Amino acid sequence: MTEEEQERRLHRRRFYKAEQEAGFVESQDHSTPQTRSPAYKLAFRDTDFLLREELRPVRFQLELLKCEMLLDEANIGSTLVCYGSARIPSPEAAAEFVANAAPEKKAVAERLAANAKYYEEARKLAHIASSCGIVEQGMRQFVVCSGGGPSIMEAANRGAVEAGAETIGLNIVLPHEQAPNTYVTPRLAFQFHYFALRKMHFLLRAKAVAVFPGGYGTFDEFFELLCLIQTGKMKPIPILVFGQAFWNRVVNFEALAEEGVINADDLKLFHMVETAEEAWDVIRDFYELD
Repeated sequence: MTEEEQERRLHRRRFYKAEQEAGFVESQDHSTPQTRSPAYKLAFRDTDFLLREELRPVRFQLELLKCEMLLDEANIGSTLVCYGSARIPSPEAAAEFVANAAPEKKAVAERLAANAKYYEEARKLAHIASSCGIVEQGMRQFVVCSGGGPSIMEAANRGAVEAGAETIGLNIVLPHEQAPNTYVTPRLAFQFHYFALRKMHFLLRAKAVAVFPGGYGTFDEFFELLCLIQTGKMKPIPILVFGQAFWNRVVNFEALAEEGVINADDLKLFHMVETAEEAWDVIRDFYELD
C-alpha cells in the first residue's frame, strides 16, 4: 500500500499528535528575538507558564489524570490501601533505633519501637492480599497501595514485593527530603504536589483500608475516610484499624458518640484488629471471597 493510499484510509489521523508538533518546532533552526521569547513556546512545553498561579486548576487536572491513566494501563482494578506512621521502626531495626536516640528522646523512641510489631502486621497483610492474585475482568484486585514513604508504608510495599506482586506508592513533595521506599514498583511510583489529589487517588480504587498507628497525616487520611462514608459520599468498605490500645489512648471514639456529635452506629464504620489475619478475615467476609 502506497503512502498516498494509507492517507486515504478513514481511520488515519487528520492532525498531528502534540508530540510530533513539538518535534517540528524543536527541529527548526530559527533563532530570532521572536522565537527566543517565552511567549513563543508551545504552552504545554512552557514550564514557567504551567507553574503560574492561574494554572492551578490545570495542575489539579494533570495530577488527577496522570495517576488514573497509568493505573488503568497497569490493569489495576482495586487496591488495599495502608495508612500509618512514617516513624515506627521495623522490628529488625527497633533495638538500634532506641540505642541511637538522644537521652531526652529515649522514652519516645522506646514507645515507637514498641509499635514495631505493626510494621510486621502491615507487611503480613500486604503479603496475604498480594498472594491471592485476584483478577476480575482482566483487572487486578487488592493491589497494595501506600503513601510510598518509610516505616508502615515501606512495610506494606515490602510485603507485596515479597509475595511477587507489584505495589503502588503515592509519594508527596515535602520541604524536607522525601523519596519513595525501595519496594515501590517503579512504574507505579507516583509523586504529588497536592495532598488533596493524593488523598483522592488513595480512595478512588480502594476496596479496603488498613489504618496503623500514626500521627497527623494518618489522622487526616483516616478521618476523611470516615467522614466520606458517614455522610454517604462514599460507599462503605472495610476499614481495619490496627492497635486498639494505641487508638483508645489517643482518640476517645465513645466520647464522641456520648457527646452526640456522631451517632452510636458511626462507631461501626471501622473494625479494631490486632493481626493481619484478623484484618483479612474482615475483608474476606465483607466481599464473600473464597
